[in-house]
Amino acid sequence: MDLFDYNPQNNRSVPLAERMRARNLSEYIGQEHIVSETSLLSRAIKLDRLGSCIFWGPPGSGKTTLANVIAMSTDGNFVKLNAVSSGVADVKKVIEDAKTALKLYGKKTYLLLDECHRFNKSQSDSLLPAIEQGDIIFIGSTTENPYASMTPAIVSRCRVFELKRLSEEDILKALKGALSDKERGLGNYDITVNEDALSHIAVTSAGDLRVAFNALELAALTTPPNKDGKIVVTLKDAEESIQKKALSYDEQMYYDMLSAFCKSLRGSDSDAALYYMQRLIKGGCDPLLIARRIIAHSAEDVGMADPNALVVATSALLAFERVGLPEGLLPLTEAVIYVCEAEKSNSVVIAMDSAGAAAENIKDDVVPPHLKNAVYGSKEDKRLAKNYKYPHDFGGYVEQQYLPDKLKGQVFYTPKDNGYEKTVKEIRKKKGKK
Repeated sequence: MDLFDYNPQNNRSVPLAERMRARNLSEYIGQEHIVSETSLLSRAIKLDRLGSCIFWGPPGSGKTTLANVIAMSTDGNFVKLNAVSSGVADVKKVIEDAKTALKLYGKKTYLLLDECHRFNKSQSDSLLPAIEQGDIIFIGSTTENPYASMTPAIVSRCRVFELKRLSEEDILKALKGALSDKERGLGNYDITVNEDALSHIAVTSAGDLRVAFNALELAALTTPPNKDGKIVVTLKDAEESIQKKALSYDEQMYYDMLSAFCKSLRGSDSDAALYYMQRLIKGGCDPLLIARRIIAHSAEDVGMADPNALVVATSALLAFERVGLPEGLLPLTEAVIYVCEAEKSNSVVIAMDSAGAAAENIKDDVVPPHLKNAVYGSKEDKRLAKNYKYPHDFGGYVEQQYLPDKLKGQVFYTPKDNGYEKTVKEIRKKKGKK
């Protein structure tokens, strides 16, 4: 049965995650950056003026729920298709029905397409004219980057809203709401969930609210009542329901371990870095947070000593996003080892900070005349622009002033004697640069 053909909140056989879907924006959990009271999306939904859009985000972040809110807020027709099981014929049928509804009754048709990144070019082409002409309002839902995975023609005609992983606070708020909700949640049960059990579910669900709801419901329904008839869900019950053991660490210990992980990367101790990575992940830390730290340190602490470290780190992040657990930990482990064992240089962060300070403090930083835009400049600008020396006319490099007069001769980046920077130093020396 289709999501929009019935009200799941009133059906107890429907999973808790489905029953607890927000019915309006005031019930919606998280994503404040796109659903705040004054946001474009909120205003468009409330005024029933939403145009074609794409919701992009990780599983359980609220993409389908947002579509559900739109469905309940509009007086138009709402049709749901899945890109995996639907073809061109299904799309054409929706478009024909939409044209009829618009012509005869003046009703708009919203088409929600789940997993929209799976539509191939011919399927996407069947949608394009209808989106352009306003026959349908397209709402795509995807876990993949639409700019990389979808037909550009479709993406260019939609507003893309990126949803983030939900925070532990968001997950906890939703779980507590489900426990107290007598209409849709577990409020009619005589149940108590210990704080450490709730916290464990929130942490180990890794920002996926669907996973958290499923774990809570499983724990509630499978934990036998005590002698007083009360269901008490303990940490052990929570561990079993979400199938992840709690490796205890409090908030302070979490930040201490994260700090130790980062300093192990910087300190070239791959054994310690690998241990802290595993300790954090098995304790519930989102592996993507680990991946982001590896990327940061590949530029901050390895930098130009081995520029390939950044390539390995970003590739590991992409691989993890595409593969997931547990196989995705292999490229993350490789990246940790590479960043640890690579030669180190912090010249990149020094250069960034120095240039940033200059940009904030130097006034009257006029661009040298020969570097100005000659197309839109004055006659004088165009005349002086002719003094620009095109480096390739001189074998790839020619000395000329690039910085403003106020910064002439200023050096922000100074290569060190580590790794690839030795080569950079030699190249700069040949050019007469410091």
